[in-house]
Amino acid sequence: MSIDVKEQYDKIQEILKTNGKLTPKDRNSIPQMEMPTRDPNTRKREMKEVALGYTAEQAIVEANRCLQCGKPFCMEGCPVNINIPSFIGSIAKGDFKGAIDTIKETSLLPAICGRVCPQEKQCQEKCTVGRIWKSAEKSVSIGRLERFVADWERENGKVDLPQIAPATGKKVAIIGAGPAGLTVAADCARAGHEVTVFEAFHKAGGVMMYGIPEFRLPKDIVQTEIKNLEKMGVKFELNFLVGRTNTLEQLLTEKKFDAAFVGTGAGLPKFLNIPGENLIGVFSANEYLTRANLMKGYDKEHAATPIYEAKHVVVCGAGNVAMDAARMAYRLGAEQVDIVYRRTRAEMPARLEEIAHAEEEGVNFRFLENPVEVLGDEEGKVRGVRCLSYELGEPDESGRRSPIAIPGSEHDVECDAMIVALGNGSNPLLVQTTPGLNADKKGHITVDENQATSHTKVWAGGDIVLGAATVILAMGEGRKAAAAINEYLAK
Repeated sequence: MSIDVKEQYDKIQEILKTNGKLTPKDRNSIPQMEMPTRDPNTRKREMKEVALGYTAEQAIVEANRCLQCGKPFCMEGCPVNINIPSFIGSIAKGDFKGAIDTIKETSLLPAICGRVCPQEKQCQEKCTVGRIWKSAEKSVSIGRLERFVADWERENGKVDLPQIAPATGKKVAIIGAGPAGLTVAADCARAGHEVTVFEAFHKAGGVMMYGIPEFRLPKDIVQTEIKNLEKMGVKFELNFLVGRTNTLEQLLTEKKFDAAFVGTGAGLPKFLNIPGENLIGVFSANEYLTRANLMKGYDKEHAATPIYEAKHVVVCGAGNVAMDAARMAYRLGAEQVDIVYRRTRAEMPARLEEIAHAEEEGVNFRFLENPVEVLGDEEGKVRGVRCLSYELGEPDESGRRSPIAIPGSEHDVECDAMIVALGNGSNPLLVQTTPGLNADKKGHITVDENQATSHTKVWAGGDIVLGAATVILAMGEGRKAAAAINEYLAK
């Protein structure tokens, strides 16, 4: 159903003019504002951003759905504890600058988080409006409002850099330029420390640059945030692999850094370990997306990396990365894309919006199936995937129903490429080259409640601690670590 935004906006203004305020009944009668998007048939062949963002009128209407609860449960679902009712209240009044200033008291990357955070599983899951409607999909669109004011600030030249404390003479090394590392860099720079970020790739940004596609997160937004850090005095050393170029110990001793933060993420792809997985045309989603995003493989005339030509692509997995890989396959020329998942739609871990966008673009979902072998032709290239059918049993530890293979249900799915999107593990390099830095059996660095590691002067956070998580969770750990580092250096 199409909503007349101007009619809703005018209705709200009339009530405010007459009564001075909206009642809860008034607010509950306001329909949720849909996010404008590009046409699916056009966008599936383009790298332009799919979601277009709210207009000012849409943002004000959506913000007025917020009940301004006395106990804001939404804040309990935010890993960095943004004052959500306050910033939404400012938008409702048309005070966009006040809204973004409130967000940036605790969150440093609102334009990014507003686009890629799983709000329906965090702040919006706890929203009272969503509970009234018995659906997190009907909650106040907190993420879309966050994105709106962040874009408004950038597009209108209203970005204010934080105040920097007097120089302390202390040096902080940040290993990894992803969301956790950038958060620590900002907070430590604000405290007056000399901050250097060491990044293995040729561009800073971590998963925001190499993992999340342009059509979900434009790269110029990420680079703008990095330029703002540089304006704050943060230095970036690119193509610098800690553990090879220098060890962590060398940074602390020879280069005389007083503290270090490890935010190297989870970049070691997991595979199925089935026959045929070494055939030409089998990729980890990590490699596939890195070639396309960071190395711009989609720009075939100018890219510095080749892209494997495939017409029928099968993606194994059902998280956000699987959605990204499947949708990217269309943009790289595929004619058919299937996602194979051994559970059902109800158990898919991907964001609801990403699943919906994938379906709109023509991705086919094959539920209750899983590959057991990759089939090859005489040239060693993928020609198909042999799958087993499954049924669901009792819930496992995560609460999702466990898939049970059906004996004798093998069947072949023709394809000429397969992408494995089953998550990533931790690269062991840094732990292996740093004596005294402890990790668990999965390779995750172990930390205390303040993100301090077993190694003196070293803190860690993000995916290297959590396993593959989210941008906002990594930022939350970065904030805790930065506070601990600043306290340590102050002593």
